[in-house]
Amino acid sequence: MILTLPNILTFARILAIPVFVGAYFLSSDGSNNVAVAIFLVAAVTDWLDGFLARKLKKMTTFGAFLDPVADKLMVCTALVLLVSDHQLAERMMFEAVFVISILIIVGREVSVVALREWMAELGNRASVATSYLSKGKTTMQMIAIAFLLYGQPIGEFETLIAGELLLYVAAALTIWTMTIYLRAAIPTLMSTDK
Repeated sequence: MILTLPNILTFARILAIPVFVGAYFLSSDGSNNVAVAIFLVAAVTDWLDGFLARKLKKMTTFGAFLDPVADKLMVCTALVLLVSDHQLAERMMFEAVFVISILIIVGREVSVVALREWMAELGNRASVATSYLSKGKTTMQMIAIAFLLYGQPIGEFETLIAGELLLYVAAALTIWTMTIYLRAAIPTLMSTDK
């Protein structure tokens, strides 16, 4: 059955994307509190839907496909919003590195979805299953994006600086995990027909 509670949470995350974009653009005073809240709820449901699927024994093939797609859609949407915000980009310590890091992350996210689907088609999806390192990368991305979206100091804590630095760590982890996935997939890809 497709309509399990975990899958409903995943669908809700996808449906929240236009609301998230609208909240980001409608923030008139430079405060993205609503967008940050939507993003954080999406990040929590990303963890929660997987937890519930395992706990309730409601894991489905459809859910296993849709969950990472929903995650990557939300992350890529947030990153595109951030990189297209010229005022934000100008506030970065290293604007060019900021833009390149976002391009690396978005490129990797799209590539990994394609690689996983290709490997599933070949019957070898398990070789490119999510690793703990990849989950750490995702967590780092989510925190970095939330800080960058918020963009205001919290007392003495500079969220923009923290977000920018965490984004660079996430970009490095992105390259590392992509290398791991490619190494795992190359034997299968090399042995397939054209």
